Amino acid sequence: MISIPFGRVATAVAVAAASCTACAQQADFNEVGKQMAITLQNNHFSRVPFDKELSQRFLDSFLRDLDNQRLYFTQADVDGFRARYGNVLHTMLLEKRSLAPATEIYNTFLKRVEARVALTEQLLKEPGFDFAAEESVARTRKEAAWPKDEAQAAGLWRLQVKEAVLGETLRRELLTKLAKEQGKPDPNKDDRDPKDKIALRYRRFLNSVKDVDAEDIANYFLSAVATTYDPHTDYMSFREMARFKDGMKNELVGIGALLQPEEDGATKIMGIVVGGPADRKGNLRLNDRIVAVDSLNTGKPADMIDIMFMKIDKVVDLIRGKVGSAVGLKVEPAGAPPGETKIYVIERDKVELKDEQASGQVIEIKSDKGPSRRLGVITLPSFYADFDEGKVSCSVDVERILLRLIEEKIDGLILDLRNNGGGSLDEVRRMTGFFIDRGPVVQVKDNRGRVQVKESENRKPFYEGPMVVMTDKSSASASEILAGALQDVNRVIVVGESSTFGKGTVQQPMPIAEMMPFFASRERAGYLKLTIQKFYRPSGSSTQMDGVVPQVVLPSLLDGLEIGESFLDNAMPHDRISPAPGFKPLDPGALFIPRLQAWSQERVNASKDFAYVIEDVMKNKERIKENKVSLNKATRQRELAEADAIRRERNLERRTRFAKMSAEDKQNFRFHKLSLDDLNQGAAMHEYDPAAENAEYMRRAKDEAADLDDSPKWPSGLDPVKRESLMLLKGLTDLTENARLAGAAKTLPAQD
Repeated sequence: MISIPFGRVATAVAVAAASCTACAQQADFNEVGKQMAITLQNNHFSRVPFDKELSQRFLDSFLRDLDNQRLYFTQADVDGFRARYGNVLHTMLLEKRSLAPATEIYNTFLKRVEARVALTEQLLKEPGFDFAAEESVARTRKEAAWPKDEAQAAGLWRLQVKEAVLGETLRRELLTKLAKEQGKPDPNKDDRDPKDKIALRYRRFLNSVKDVDAEDIANYFLSAVATTYDPHTDYMSFREMARFKDGMKNELVGIGALLQPEEDGATKIMGIVVGGPADRKGNLRLNDRIVAVDSLNTGKPADMIDIMFMKIDKVVDLIRGKVGSAVGLKVEPAGAPPGETKIYVIERDKVELKDEQASGQVIEIKSDKGPSRRLGVITLPSFYADFDEGKVSCSVDVERILLRLIEEKIDGLILDLRNNGGGSLDEVRRMTGFFIDRGPVVQVKDNRGRVQVKESENRKPFYEGPMVVMTDKSSASASEILAGALQDVNRVIVVGESSTFGKGTVQQPMPIAEMMPFFASRERAGYLKLTIQKFYRPSGSSTQMDGVVPQVVLPSLLDGLEIGESFLDNAMPHDRISPAPGFKPLDPGALFIPRLQAWSQERVNASKDFAYVIEDVMKNKERIKENKVSLNKATRQRELAEADAIRRERNLERRTRFAKMSAEDKQNFRFHKLSLDDLNQGAAMHEYDPAAENAEYMRRAKDEAADLDDSPKWPSGLDPVKRESLMLLKGLTDLTENARLAGAAKTLPAQD
């Protein structure tokens, strides 16, 4: 239960184009803070008073971001910060003095981390913990009181370290047991002692806290200031904006490798993009370990930078470079004798993230109770677009796939927006027009109360047939605009979790360098991602907080977790405005919602898998409410044994049932896939087995621990939600055709 700040991702793809960050001149971040504060006051949607109360919130936000589990700072630290800075941070920002308190607070945090890690090493050297004692730790201390002094903090920390050792010990015991039962290699055979592993884990964390410069501290502090206004207003450093832009393009520049930090300090190759630079070169292998990087590939030993215990984002920055340039990597090859290293030189190039692109399927369903159906599925992971050159557009990709599916004479269409966190507003506006007549897609209100209506572009839709949209708690922003607009006009049935994420705000990245005085040092000044508008559905309801509620709601494990806008700090409220001019919903009767809801509920009630989900959600809610983890080994072993017994019982039941379902699917389903590569090559759609074919675009290192999960895979690769969505769409196509035939019969002339 290590408290790691900033929520930084543990793995990253070594990508993007930039020069060596160490060589770049830094901006005057005091000036950056001033200009950001002025812009927040004048342009943020909420027009929050810039006063002492907001200053206190700036401080609380910074402390929370650094120490979200309240394990490092003491109450004495917090009281001191509040006395010195609580009422004046807003004026210090405007007076270009904010970096001094930010640095002081961060340095105090560093000292506390050093003290905790030193205590960790001391505790781990002692004979052992008493795992028979009846002690416990909180699952989360987010709302707990700060420890009053260092003595109380040390007591809390001892329990954290104890839990870490116990958790690692139990994890190993379980993996060893599973490996023995399954006749597979023990993934723990070459692993370190649990105490050594925990010590290295904390040491890596300490190094990540130490490895900062003025740009990093400014980034952490100014981000805390920005998110005080709302969760999506943010300060983005130069590096972060470069990653953001590249991510939106679905095209990155680098070596095409997935990196993961190892606890001993090295960076491990966990994946290699098929056809990428590293794959083409052929020297870098899965499980190789990078220990140093020559970013400019000078070949000089002095230019080879040691990356041991370096933060993963900084390792990625060193591996970055321009297309055609080369990077030198000092590597410990997988399987080589300890200490053996090699130098690999790889030329950087563009890397397409093909698994993040739109893709299509045609699923043929036979039925004894009705006609066979050809159902199309379009999966869209994000609303990606190239903001700089305009060469990448998800709406163009979806249009190409959709037109091909129409050529394939589909009877109905599913648009899968699960796990789609949003993206370009222009892309979603254009895409909505594929399915509705020209009309309002979204209403946008600015901080002066002015409302602008954005309409779809097409005069007539490309596709007018039966349609289902799949969503989940991770469907956010642009996904909610599309799902909400189509739902408002009664064009689709939305199916999924209890609601989407609930992000109903619009952000605009603003380069702070353009705001700064002419002679100010502005290199790498970063960007302010500012909330300037709220968006509303054509009906006038905001998606903010409430999200899009499906007409057909299915049980989900995420219902037991605190996921969504409503759980974020400083979230803006939900509200409504008037319906958009020209908003003309279609006849809701054409969707047959009551009948389809009843049929779906019957299937859900009969589903073992949804029953398991409901059972797990109830248990997880109880655990969250209890907020306690036992440090008694016997108690934890009993809990694990109970969970393992449930897992085994479910797997036994599922193997029998899944075998029957798979046999039935082979009789009733035919699967055809369509990728953008297929379209580019003019290839015909080909039949495939989604349960057997690996469609990934990256070769990944084998995870021996994950390989011990013997849970059976979903039959035909259809998880329960997607399977139910297909059944729902089939029902909609059947009812739609029956209604059309009945209507046609009424128009026929009477016969004698």
